[in-house]
Amino acid sequence: MKQNETIVDMITRFTNIINGFKGFDRKFTNGELVSKMLRFLSEDWNSLRMLIETIKEVNTHLLEELYGTLMTYELNNTETKEKTRKSKEEMKEPPKRQIILKSTNDGGSSNTNMSDEELDNLVLLVKKWRGFRNNRRF
Repeated sequence: MKQNETIVDMITRFTNIINGFKGFDRKFTNGELVSKMLRFLSEDWNSLRMLIETIKEVNTHLLEELYGTLMTYELNNTETKEKTRKSKEEMKEPPKRQIILKSTNDGGSSNTNMSDEELDNLVLLVKKWRGFRNNRRF
């Protein structure tokens, strides 16, 4: 089985290979096909392979039943991985915070009447706040 290959793609490839052998008059028993299909699986499928080999007699297991089992396992495994991935992403994402500043009006005075010292303090405060936002880690 190739990396990132779906089970349906693998079954199609396996069937094409077996049909190629039939063209040379090489026939396989159902047990041989099931055994070859189980060996064809990648290491990610080891747990299911061992379970099938332990519980079922490989020689009597139908190839179509194996296909159904593999497709069901892949579907359930994909859904589980997707849920796990989404929950991990949600845990990594820091909570969104918003700062709301209230605007006040001092009877028509404008910010241009600020003293140089007040303006310098405001600039320093903004720089510190930006530095804090850039360096914070969650």
